[in-house]
Amino acid sequence: MTETKTDTLLAPIPPFGDLEKNWGWLLAFGIFSIILGTIGLGMTFMLTELAVVFFAALLIIGGVFQILDALKCQGWKSTIWHVLIALLYIGVGVYMSIHPVVAAVSLTLVVGAMLIASGIVRTIMAFQVKPAAGWYWPLISGIISLVLGGLILAEWPQSGLSIIGLFIAIELIFNGWSYLFIALAAKAAGKARKDAGVTLA
Repeated sequence: MTETKTDTLLAPIPPFGDLEKNWGWLLAFGIFSIILGTIGLGMTFMLTELAVVFFAALLIIGGVFQILDALKCQGWKSTIWHVLIALLYIGVGVYMSIHPVVAAVSLTLVVGAMLIASGIVRTIMAFQVKPAAGWYWPLISGIISLVLGGLILAEWPQSGLSIIGLFIAIELIFNGWSYLFIALAAKAAGKARKDAGVTLA
């Protein structure tokens, strides 16, 4: 899009395109996401089960499509491995859908271990780049990951019943707030553009 300026030069106005006119939809979506996340904080166990079942469904669907793809690859030496991996996907997906609680507990253990591993790596990286500007950000991030991973593993397996749902609820809340602020910024930019006599063509 190009801008047609009808007034004197002013400070740059952030370009949001059509969002300046339709910011209300994004604002509504942000508020809706915050509400969903807030409700989710009170039902983390159900959210955890839903997330596991959804992931299981993706595995099953992916496995089925992989088998269908293997049927079109006759003559390929690795077809059998292609099929075996697909069957593994389907098998794991079916097991997770039948036993979502067991799957959630297992996934939580993996998440906790990954957070600790990534926290250690980021902490080491921070000291390797010290005293470069901003070296403390990966250090802070690493410490947070270590604390979160430690808390998850310290409460495991009980944490497996709710931690995935808790992460989803928190993500919905942060996602909602980010969209809310973007919508308000787009509204302000549109108003500033209108007041300055600048139009989007």
